Amino acid sequence: MRILWVKAGKLLPVDTGGKIRSFNLLKQLSVGNETTLLSYYGGPPDKNYEAAIRQELPGTIALNTGQPESTLGQSINYLRHLPSAAPFAVTKFTSRAVRQMVEQWDRESRSDVMVSDFLSASLNFPRSLRSPSVLFQHNVESALWQRQARHEPNLLKRLAFKIESAKMSRYERETVNRFHHIIAVSDHDRDLMKGMQGAAQISVVPTGVDLKEYAGVYEDGFGETAAQLVLFLGSMDWEANIDGVDYFCGEIWPRVKTAAPGAKFRVVGRNPHARVKQWASDSVEITGRVPSVLEHLREAAVFVVPLRIGGGTRLKIYEAMAAGKAVVSTTIGAEGLDVHHGEDILLADTPQAFAEAVSELLRDAQMRERFQKAAAQLAAQYDWAIIARRFEETLEKVVSTGVSRESANTRAVYWLK
Repeated sequence: MRILWVKAGKLLPVDTGGKIRSFNLLKQLSVGNETTLLSYYGGPPDKNYEAAIRQELPGTIALNTGQPESTLGQSINYLRHLPSAAPFAVTKFTSRAVRQMVEQWDRESRSDVMVSDFLSASLNFPRSLRSPSVLFQHNVESALWQRQARHEPNLLKRLAFKIESAKMSRYERETVNRFHHIIAVSDHDRDLMKGMQGAAQISVVPTGVDLKEYAGVYEDGFGETAAQLVLFLGSMDWEANIDGVDYFCGEIWPRVKTAAPGAKFRVVGRNPHARVKQWASDSVEITGRVPSVLEHLREAAVFVVPLRIGGGTRLKIYEAMAAGKAVVSTTIGAEGLDVHHGEDILLADTPQAFAEAVSELLRDAQMRERFQKAAAQLAAQYDWAIIARRFEETLEKVVSTGVSRESANTRAVYWLK
Protein backbone atom coordinates (compact mmCIF):
# COMPACT_ATOMS: atom_id res chain seq x y z
CA MET A 1 0.00 0.00 0.00
CA ARG A 2 0.91 3.63 -0.51
CA ILE A 3 0.11 5.40 2.76
CA LEU A 4 0.16 9.15 3.43
CA TRP A 5 0.24 9.75 7.19
CA VAL A 6 -0.35 13.36 8.27
CA LYS A 7 0.86 14.27 11.78
CA ALA A 8 0.74 17.67 13.50
CA GLY A 9 3.78 18.57 15.57
CA LYS A 10 7.19 16.95 15.85
CA LEU A 11 7.18 13.18 16.28
CA LEU A 12 10.60 13.22 17.98
CA PRO A 13 11.47 12.89 20.77
CA VAL A 14 9.06 10.00 21.33
CA ASP A 15 8.05 11.19 24.79
CA THR A 16 4.23 11.21 24.91
CA GLY A 17 1.59 8.52 24.60
CA GLY A 18 0.39 9.73 21.22
CA LYS A 19 3.92 9.93 19.83
CA ILE A 20 4.75 6.45 21.12
CA ARG A 21 1.67 5.01 19.45
CA SER A 22 2.22 6.82 16.13
CA PHE A 23 5.96 6.17 15.98
CA ASN A 24 5.69 2.44 16.60
CA LEU A 25 2.83 2.01 14.13
CA LEU A 26 4.72 3.96 11.46
CA LYS A 27 7.91 1.92 11.99
CA GLN A 28 5.97 -1.31 11.58
CA LEU A 29 3.86 -0.10 8.64
CA SER A 30 6.99 1.06 6.80
CA VAL A 31 8.01 -2.58 6.47
CA GLY A 32 6.23 -3.80 3.34
CA ASN A 33 4.38 -0.55 2.56
CA GLU A 34 5.30 2.71 0.83
CA THR A 35 4.65 4.89 3.88
CA THR A 36 5.10 8.67 3.73
CA LEU A 37 4.92 10.69 6.93
CA LEU A 38 3.99 14.34 6.47
CA SER A 39 5.37 15.78 9.71
CA TYR A 40 4.57 19.48 10.00
CA TYR A 41 5.51 21.66 12.94
CA GLY A 42 5.45 25.27 14.11
CA GLY A 43 8.09 27.55 15.58
CA PRO A 44 11.45 28.16 13.91
CA PRO A 45 12.84 25.69 11.34
CA ASP A 46 14.60 22.74 12.99
CA LYS A 47 17.03 21.06 10.59
CA ASN A 48 18.22 18.66 13.30
CA TYR A 49 14.68 17.38 13.79
CA GLU A 50 14.10 17.08 10.06
CA ALA A 51 17.30 15.06 9.62
CA ALA A 52 16.50 12.86 12.62
CA ILE A 53 12.94 12.02 11.57
CA ARG A 54 14.08 11.17 8.03
CA GLN A 55 16.71 8.91 9.54
CA GLU A 56 14.06 7.09 11.59
CA LEU A 57 11.40 7.09 8.86
CA PRO A 58 12.97 7.45 5.38
CA GLY A 59 10.79 9.32 2.92
CA THR A 60 9.35 11.64 5.56
CA ILE A 61 8.22 15.06 4.34
CA ALA A 62 9.12 17.52 7.11
CA LEU A 63 7.39 20.87 6.76
CA ASN A 64 7.89 23.91 8.97
CA THR A 65 4.72 26.04 9.08
CA GLY A 66 6.21 28.87 11.13
CA GLN A 67 3.13 29.03 13.37
CA PRO A 68 3.77 30.53 16.83
CA GLU A 69 4.77 28.26 19.71
CA SER A 70 5.44 30.80 22.46
CA THR A 71 2.83 31.40 25.16
CA LEU A 72 2.27 34.97 23.94
CA GLY A 73 2.05 33.86 20.32
CA GLN A 74 -0.40 31.09 21.19
CA SER A 75 -2.53 33.51 23.20
CA ILE A 76 -2.74 35.95 20.29
CA ASN A 77 -3.47 33.07 17.95
CA TYR A 78 -6.24 31.83 20.28
CA LEU A 79 -7.93 35.24 20.37
CA ARG A 80 -7.67 35.50 16.58
CA HIS A 81 -9.44 32.14 16.17
CA LEU A 82 -11.98 32.67 18.96
CA PRO A 83 -14.82 33.52 16.49
CA SER A 84 -14.11 30.33 14.53
CA ALA A 85 -16.64 27.50 14.79
CA ALA A 86 -13.78 25.00 14.89
CA PRO A 87 -11.96 24.46 18.22
CA PHE A 88 -8.56 26.05 18.76
CA ALA A 89 -7.07 22.59 19.39
CA VAL A 90 -7.68 22.02 15.66
CA THR A 91 -7.28 25.46 14.09
CA LYS A 92 -3.85 26.00 15.65
CA PHE A 93 -2.62 22.92 13.75
CA THR A 94 -4.18 23.97 10.44
CA SER A 95 -1.86 25.36 7.76
CA ARG A 96 -2.46 26.58 4.22
CA ALA A 97 0.77 24.90 3.04
CA VAL A 98 -0.25 21.57 4.59
CA ARG A 99 -3.77 21.81 3.15
CA GLN A 100 -2.39 22.46 -0.32
CA MET A 101 -0.03 19.49 -0.11
CA VAL A 102 -2.72 17.09 1.13
CA GLU A 103 -5.15 18.35 -1.53
CA GLN A 104 -2.55 17.72 -4.23
CA TRP A 105 -1.92 14.16 -3.04
CA ASP A 106 -5.65 13.54 -2.93
CA ARG A 107 -6.32 15.09 -6.34
CA GLU A 108 -3.48 13.15 -8.01
CA SER A 109 -4.28 9.86 -6.17
CA ARG A 110 -0.69 9.61 -5.01
CA SER A 111 -1.63 7.34 -2.10
CA ASP A 112 -3.93 4.37 -1.67
CA VAL A 113 -5.04 5.66 1.72
CA MET A 114 -4.54 8.88 3.70
CA VAL A 115 -4.42 8.95 7.50
CA SER A 116 -5.16 11.95 9.69
CA ASP A 117 -3.25 11.24 12.90
CA PHE A 118 -5.37 12.74 15.69
CA LEU A 119 -8.24 15.15 15.11
CA SER A 120 -5.72 18.00 15.22
CA ALA A 121 -4.60 17.40 11.61
CA SER A 122 -8.10 16.85 10.20
CA LEU A 123 -8.89 20.36 8.99
CA ASN A 124 -5.98 20.08 6.55
CA PHE A 125 -7.88 17.39 4.62
CA PRO A 126 -10.18 18.38 1.73
CA ARG A 127 -13.90 18.73 2.36
CA SER A 128 -14.57 16.31 -0.49
CA LEU A 129 -12.17 13.37 -0.12
CA ARG A 130 -11.37 11.45 -3.29
CA SER A 131 -8.82 9.05 -1.81
CA PRO A 132 -9.82 6.54 0.90
CA SER A 133 -9.18 8.47 4.09
CA VAL A 134 -8.92 7.39 7.72
CA LEU A 135 -9.20 9.43 10.91
CA PHE A 136 -7.03 7.87 13.61
CA GLN A 137 -8.75 8.81 16.88
CA HIS A 138 -6.31 8.36 19.79
CA ASN A 139 -8.96 10.00 22.00
CA VAL A 140 -12.57 11.03 21.82
CA GLU A 141 -11.59 14.67 22.10
CA SER A 142 -15.01 16.00 23.09
CA ALA A 143 -15.08 13.70 26.13
CA LEU A 144 -11.58 14.81 27.12
CA TRP A 145 -12.49 18.52 26.93
CA GLN A 146 -15.70 17.98 28.90
CA ARG A 147 -13.71 16.37 31.71
CA GLN A 148 -11.11 19.14 31.64
CA ALA A 149 -13.83 21.78 31.96
CA ARG A 150 -15.36 19.88 34.88
CA HIS A 151 -12.14 19.57 36.92
CA GLU A 152 -10.24 22.79 36.06
CA PRO A 153 -9.80 24.84 39.28
CA ASN A 154 -8.95 28.14 37.52
CA LEU A 155 -12.18 30.00 36.67
CA LEU A 156 -10.83 31.72 33.55
CA LYS A 157 -9.34 28.50 32.16
CA ARG A 158 -12.53 26.61 33.05
CA LEU A 159 -14.52 29.10 30.94
CA ALA A 160 -12.10 28.65 28.03
CA PHE A 161 -12.36 24.87 28.36
CA LYS A 162 -16.16 25.06 28.32
CA ILE A 163 -16.07 27.11 25.11
CA GLU A 164 -13.59 24.70 23.54
CA SER A 165 -15.62 21.70 24.74
CA ALA A 166 -18.76 22.97 23.01
CA LYS A 167 -16.85 23.69 19.80
CA MET A 168 -15.10 20.31 19.94
CA SER A 169 -18.36 18.39 20.37
CA ARG A 170 -19.82 19.97 17.21
CA TYR A 171 -16.60 19.69 15.20
CA GLU A 172 -15.80 16.10 16.17
CA ARG A 173 -19.30 14.91 15.25
CA GLU A 174 -19.02 16.56 11.83
CA THR A 175 -15.50 15.30 11.18
CA VAL A 176 -16.06 11.62 11.98
CA ASN A 177 -18.79 11.76 9.34
CA ARG A 178 -16.47 13.36 6.78
CA PHE A 179 -13.80 10.64 6.77
CA HIS A 180 -14.41 7.28 5.14
CA HIS A 181 -13.28 5.26 8.14
CA ILE A 182 -12.41 5.85 11.80
CA ILE A 183 -9.84 3.90 13.82
CA ALA A 184 -10.39 4.06 17.59
CA VAL A 185 -8.03 2.71 20.24
CA SER A 186 -10.66 1.08 22.45
CA ASP A 187 -14.16 -0.36 22.46
CA HIS A 188 -15.08 2.40 24.91
CA ASP A 189 -14.08 5.12 22.43
CA ARG A 190 -15.88 3.31 19.62
CA ASP A 191 -19.05 3.20 21.70
CA LEU A 192 -18.80 6.95 22.40
CA MET A 193 -18.56 7.59 18.65
CA LYS A 194 -21.48 5.35 17.76
CA GLY A 195 -23.79 8.28 18.38
CA MET A 196 -21.73 10.39 15.98
CA GLN A 197 -21.80 8.04 12.98
CA GLY A 198 -22.54 4.48 11.88
CA ALA A 199 -20.52 1.92 13.85
CA ALA A 200 -19.79 0.00 10.62
CA GLN A 201 -17.20 2.67 9.72
CA ILE A 202 -15.36 2.43 13.06
CA SER A 203 -12.65 -0.15 13.72
CA VAL A 204 -10.82 -0.70 16.99
CA VAL A 205 -7.06 -1.20 17.08
CA PRO A 206 -5.89 -1.38 20.70
CA THR A 207 -2.78 0.25 22.05
CA GLY A 208 0.49 -1.67 22.16
CA VAL A 209 3.74 -1.96 24.06
CA ASP A 210 7.40 -2.48 23.18
CA LEU A 211 7.89 -5.84 24.87
CA LYS A 212 11.58 -6.02 24.01
CA GLU A 213 12.21 -2.80 25.93
CA TYR A 214 9.96 -3.21 28.96
CA ALA A 215 9.90 -6.95 29.51
CA GLY A 216 13.61 -6.76 30.32
CA VAL A 217 12.74 -4.93 33.54
CA TYR A 218 10.46 -7.78 34.59
CA GLU A 219 12.95 -10.46 33.56
CA ASP A 220 15.63 -8.79 35.70
CA GLY A 221 13.55 -9.76 38.71
CA PHE A 222 10.64 -7.98 40.38
CA GLY A 223 12.15 -8.65 43.80
CA GLU A 224 14.72 -5.89 43.26
CA THR A 225 12.23 -3.06 43.82
CA ALA A 226 12.43 -0.31 46.40
CA ALA A 227 9.65 -1.81 48.51
CA GLN A 228 8.09 1.54 49.42
CA LEU A 229 8.40 3.45 46.12
CA VAL A 230 5.21 4.56 44.36
CA LEU A 231 5.66 5.81 40.77
CA PHE A 232 3.75 7.98 38.33
CA LEU A 233 4.96 8.52 34.74
CA GLY A 234 3.68 11.05 32.24
CA SER A 235 4.20 14.37 30.49
CA MET A 236 3.81 16.81 33.32
CA ASP A 237 2.72 19.71 31.13
CA TRP A 238 -0.44 17.83 30.08
CA GLU A 239 -3.58 18.94 31.92
CA ALA A 240 -4.82 15.42 32.68
CA ASN A 241 -1.53 14.49 34.35
CA ILE A 242 -1.31 17.77 36.26
CA ASP A 243 -4.78 17.21 37.64
CA GLY A 244 -3.93 13.59 38.44
CA VAL A 245 -0.87 14.54 40.50
CA ASP A 246 -2.86 17.28 42.24
CA TYR A 247 -5.55 14.75 43.13
CA PHE A 248 -3.09 12.08 44.28
CA CYS A 249 -0.86 14.35 46.37
CA GLY A 250 -3.71 16.33 47.87
CA GLU A 251 -6.27 13.63 48.65
CA ILE A 252 -4.63 10.19 48.40
CA TRP A 253 -0.97 10.47 49.42
CA PRO A 254 -1.59 11.66 53.01
CA ARG A 255 -3.69 8.52 53.59
CA VAL A 256 -0.96 6.31 52.11
CA LYS A 257 1.65 7.95 54.35
CA THR A 258 -0.47 7.25 57.40
CA ALA A 259 -0.66 3.55 56.51
CA ALA A 260 2.94 3.29 55.20
CA PRO A 261 5.09 6.03 56.82
CA GLY A 262 8.21 5.01 54.90
CA ALA A 263 6.59 5.30 51.46
CA LYS A 264 8.01 7.60 48.77
CA PHE A 265 6.19 9.00 45.74
CA ARG A 266 8.11 9.79 42.56
CA VAL A 267 6.68 11.78 39.61
CA VAL A 268 8.66 11.24 36.41
CA GLY A 269 7.97 13.30 33.31
CA ARG A 270 8.99 16.28 31.24
CA ASN A 271 8.18 19.94 31.91
CA PRO A 272 6.55 19.70 35.35
CA HIS A 273 3.95 22.44 35.79
CA ALA A 274 4.11 24.76 38.82
CA ARG A 275 1.06 22.95 40.21
CA VAL A 276 3.14 19.75 40.15
CA LYS A 277 6.37 21.26 41.51
CA GLN A 278 4.56 22.62 44.54
CA TRP A 279 4.12 19.08 45.89
CA ALA A 280 7.87 18.38 46.15
CA SER A 281 8.77 17.35 49.70
CA ASP A 282 10.73 14.79 51.71
CA SER A 283 8.31 12.09 50.55
CA VAL A 284 7.46 13.41 47.05
CA GLU A 285 10.12 13.65 44.33
CA ILE A 286 9.55 15.54 41.05
CA THR A 287 12.24 14.51 38.57
CA GLY A 288 11.34 16.34 35.36
CA ARG A 289 12.59 14.84 32.09
CA VAL A 290 14.78 11.73 32.49
CA PRO A 291 17.01 9.95 29.93
CA SER A 292 15.11 6.68 30.42
CA VAL A 293 12.12 5.60 32.49
CA LEU A 294 13.37 2.01 32.75
CA GLU A 295 15.44 2.52 35.90
CA HIS A 296 12.54 4.25 37.60
CA LEU A 297 10.21 1.40 36.67
CA ARG A 298 12.76 -1.10 37.91
CA GLU A 299 12.83 0.58 41.34
CA ALA A 300 9.07 1.03 41.73
CA ALA A 301 6.92 -1.22 43.88
CA VAL A 302 3.57 0.24 42.81
CA PHE A 303 2.64 2.15 39.66
CA VAL A 304 -0.27 4.59 39.96
CA VAL A 305 -2.58 6.25 37.40
CA PRO A 306 -4.81 8.61 39.43
CA LEU A 307 -6.40 10.30 36.40
CA ARG A 308 -9.79 11.99 36.42
CA ILE A 309 -9.44 13.50 32.93
CA GLY A 310 -8.50 11.94 29.63
CA GLY A 311 -9.56 9.80 26.72
CA GLY A 312 -8.16 7.08 24.51
CA THR A 313 -5.95 4.62 26.35
CA ARG A 314 -2.96 5.02 28.65
CA LEU A 315 0.10 3.40 27.08
CA LYS A 316 1.95 3.80 30.37
CA ILE A 317 -0.27 1.16 31.98
CA TYR A 318 0.72 -1.53 29.48
CA GLU A 319 4.35 -0.41 29.70
CA ALA A 320 4.28 -0.69 33.49
CA MET A 321 2.56 -4.07 33.23
CA ALA A 322 5.14 -5.31 30.70
CA ALA A 323 7.78 -4.27 33.25
CA GLY A 324 5.99 -6.44 35.82
CA LYS A 325 4.59 -3.70 38.01
CA ALA A 326 1.51 -3.81 40.23
CA VAL A 327 -0.83 -1.05 39.00
CA VAL A 328 -3.49 0.99 40.80
CA SER A 329 -5.64 3.21 38.60
CA THR A 330 -8.88 5.11 38.49
CA THR A 331 -11.49 3.68 36.13
CA ILE A 332 -10.90 6.63 33.79
CA GLY A 333 -7.15 6.05 33.93
CA ALA A 334 -7.54 2.47 32.69
CA GLU A 335 -10.43 3.27 30.36
CA GLY A 336 -10.47 1.20 27.18
CA LEU A 337 -7.72 -1.23 28.24
CA ASP A 338 -8.21 -4.98 28.48
CA VAL A 339 -7.58 -5.02 32.22
CA HIS A 340 -9.43 -6.88 34.97
CA HIS A 341 -9.96 -5.43 38.43
CA GLY A 342 -8.71 -7.73 41.16
CA GLU A 343 -6.77 -9.92 38.72
CA ASP A 344 -4.10 -7.85 36.94
CA ILE A 345 -4.92 -4.34 38.20
CA LEU A 346 -6.66 -2.59 41.09
CA LEU A 347 -9.21 0.10 40.18
CA ALA A 348 -10.30 2.72 42.72
CA ASP A 349 -12.34 5.88 42.22
CA THR A 350 -12.35 7.42 45.70
CA PRO A 351 -9.33 8.76 47.61
CA GLN A 352 -9.88 6.26 50.43
CA ALA A 353 -10.19 3.22 48.14
CA PHE A 354 -7.18 4.31 46.08
CA ALA A 355 -5.04 4.85 49.17
CA GLU A 356 -6.05 1.48 50.62
CA ALA A 357 -5.14 -0.32 47.37
CA VAL A 358 -1.70 1.33 47.22
CA SER A 359 -1.02 0.74 50.92
CA GLU A 360 -2.02 -2.92 50.75
CA LEU A 361 0.30 -3.55 47.81
CA LEU A 362 3.16 -1.83 49.63
CA ARG A 363 2.65 -3.93 52.75
CA ASP A 364 1.86 -7.32 51.19
CA ALA A 365 4.75 -8.63 49.06
CA GLN A 366 2.92 -11.82 48.08
CA MET A 367 -0.10 -9.89 46.86
CA ARG A 368 2.17 -7.52 44.95
CA GLU A 369 3.98 -10.43 43.30
CA ARG A 370 0.67 -11.96 42.23
CA PHE A 371 -0.37 -8.75 40.48
CA GLN A 372 3.08 -8.34 38.94
CA LYS A 373 2.92 -11.75 37.27
CA ALA A 374 -0.65 -11.27 36.05
CA ALA A 375 0.19 -7.82 34.66
CA ALA A 376 3.21 -9.09 32.72
CA GLN A 377 1.18 -11.95 31.24
CA LEU A 378 -1.52 -9.56 30.04
CA ALA A 379 0.90 -7.06 28.48
CA ALA A 380 2.64 -9.85 26.53
CA GLN A 381 -0.42 -10.04 24.25
CA TYR A 382 0.02 -6.46 23.00
CA ASP A 383 3.40 -6.26 21.29
CA TRP A 384 3.53 -3.48 18.66
CA ALA A 385 4.20 -5.96 15.84
CA ILE A 386 0.85 -7.63 16.57
CA ILE A 387 -1.03 -4.34 16.95
CA ALA A 388 0.48 -2.82 13.78
CA ARG A 389 -0.64 -5.82 11.74
CA ARG A 390 -4.21 -5.20 12.90
CA PHE A 391 -3.87 -1.55 11.90
CA GLU A 392 -2.52 -2.57 8.49
CA GLU A 393 -5.39 -5.00 7.94
CA THR A 394 -7.86 -2.20 8.67
CA LEU A 395 -6.19 0.08 6.11
CA GLU A 396 -6.22 -2.73 3.55
CA LYS A 397 -9.94 -3.16 4.12
CA VAL A 398 -10.54 0.56 3.61
CA VAL A 399 -8.54 0.52 0.37
CA SER A 400 -10.34 -2.55 -0.98
CA THR A 401 -13.74 -1.03 -0.13
CA GLY A 402 -12.89 2.22 -1.88
CA VAL A 403 -14.60 5.60 -1.56
CA SER A 404 -18.30 4.93 -1.21
CA ARG A 405 -19.58 7.26 1.48
CA GLU A 406 -21.68 10.29 0.65
CA SER A 407 -20.52 11.92 3.86
CA ALA A 408 -17.20 13.11 2.40
CA ASN A 409 -18.75 16.24 0.94
CA THR A 410 -19.36 19.92 1.55
CA ARG A 411 -21.25 19.29 4.77
CA ALA A 412 -18.09 20.20 6.68
CA VAL A 413 -18.85 23.78 7.69
CA TYR A 414 -15.58 24.47 9.53
CA TRP A 415 -13.32 24.90 6.51
CA LEU A 416 -10.88 27.79 6.79
CA LYS A 417 -10.43 30.05 3.80
